[in-house]
Amino acid sequence: MRILLLLTFVFINLFAIQVRSIDNEVENGKTALITFSKQDGIKYENITFGKKKFPIVNSPVDKECCFALLPVSYYEKAESKEFYVNYLQGKEEESTLLFLDVRTGIYKHEEIHVDSSKVNPKSKQVQARISKEYNKAMQIYNTVTPKLYITKPFDMPLESKITSDFGKARVYNGSLKGYHSGTDFRAKVGTPIKASNDGKVALVAKRFYSGGTVLIDHGYGIYTCYFHMSKFDVKEGQLVQKGQVIGLSGESGRVTGPHLHFSARINGVQVDPLQMISLLNTQILKDNN
Repeated sequence: MRILLLLTFVFINLFAIQVRSIDNEVENGKTALITFSKQDGIKYENITFGKKKFPIVNSPVDKECCFALLPVSYYEKAESKEFYVNYLQGKEEESTLLFLDVRTGIYKHEEIHVDSSKVNPKSKQVQARISKEYNKAMQIYNTVTPKLYITKPFDMPLESKITSDFGKARVYNGSLKGYHSGTDFRAKVGTPIKASNDGKVALVAKRFYSGGTVLIDHGYGIYTCYFHMSKFDVKEGQLVQKGQVIGLSGESGRVTGPHLHFSARINGVQVDPLQMISLLNTQILKDNN
């Protein structure tokens, strides 16, 4: 009876909203996309997924479409997850219940050997620094700017060989320390790094683990991150354009050699940056190609 009532609820409410497309299945660490057709009398607001709300955003290239990105944590279990589409129908607040099937992605392991001081720092001063840097970054990542800066497809921050993919289990000096939270590009020290899309610089800093770091806010909770840089050519609060040089690559922070670590966050959730970019470029920003 409970299942029948649930299905009836979904069936009725789907008449109120028009879902154009939906990713019913997504791997952990990836991003799901939902698009809606705009219609008279309906004002889309956000999606409740887990403990967070994710904004429903007007498409920058299609006036009749809006969309939402649902990031799935790397640590999310494989199961069916429910989420609610929240909207106003006239003056009434309404919600529609939908489901997303999370699947377990296939990620490899990677052995890395670095200075032991970078794996388990003992200094209380260093530990305090790491904690402060982490908290500041998470405060930024969880800030949802109510403006979308992007109007055209993303580009890669540089043209180079990928040396390590997102999601690899990271074993530092024989000890498992998590997973690779981004994509590494081969880049000798001094290689120009470009903004992957328009946005506002949210952070420019030299950090313990990520070294020379630039974070770019693309609006509505979408961030790209550039780590291990040797030189900065931008300042915090500065507006940047796609393809603009933001600095030079390096080998700062916890590294085994010079490279660029490129990553992405959506409303604080770490996701595969290349999959997120592909999703936006092919489904949302494609009309500007």
